[in-house]
Amino acid sequence: MRANQTKAKLKAGETVYGSFVRYPDASLIEVLGYLGWDFLVFDAEHGTLEPRECENMVRAAELRNVTSLVRVTTNQPPTILRLMDTAVQGVHVPWVNTVAEAERAVRSVKYHPSGNRGLAGVRAAGFGQSGSFGDYIQSANSETMVVLQIESPEAIDALPTIVKMEEVDAIFIGPTDLSHSLGLPGQLQHATVQAAIQKIVDIVAPSQVALGIMVGTAQAAREWKERGARYIVTTLEAIMAPAVRDYLKEVRK
Repeated sequence: MRANQTKAKLKAGETVYGSFVRYPDASLIEVLGYLGWDFLVFDAEHGTLEPRECENMVRAAELRNVTSLVRVTTNQPPTILRLMDTAVQGVHVPWVNTVAEAERAVRSVKYHPSGNRGLAGVRAAGFGQSGSFGDYIQSANSETMVVLQIESPEAIDALPTIVKMEEVDAIFIGPTDLSHSLGLPGQLQHATVQAAIQKIVDIVAPSQVALGIMVGTAQAAREWKERGARYIVTTLEAIMAPAVRDYLKEVRK
């Protein structure tokens, strides 16, 4: 399995930057690969991505050595397996609310002895042509990433135990869904939501797990880096919209 440059940077204490992509198009990923992203997250939770499309998007990311991750629809082994078999280098798992659910996510991503992911001669394993399954399993367990999304008060309660799990690479704050689960949908600046977010920061900070966050602007990314986030993600829409609006405003003067 290919070396995961994003995982290596996180282990070295560096900050990495990526973007969610909800559009299942390999050519788009190939273009984005030229722009300098550390990683791209193919969004199957809030997009229309299917395994065949994911596989081609992974191929495109590999052309520029950009780490490819996928946000799965649900924390279920069969769902995670089909997307991991495309050779994506890790998963975002949404709505991880308990220690048991975190353990299930890890088991779905990793092979024995860390997990029980199904093994076959698929693309992730070089179609069974590039070496032994034993070597592949060792490499895959080392290089794949597990990113768990914390989006509820229940999840925050479980977080002190979750961050002690060796196979978890990043804890990702989902501010919008967190606000929703707190009964304050979309009110990200509400004191209750902000207090919950700060509690997550305080729990993750002393651990070996990277803190992840969604941002909409470069300024927000800088502010979160100062707060300790090292896994910083934006969206194509957040980057593209102001650039397009500024361009059209200028040319239409």
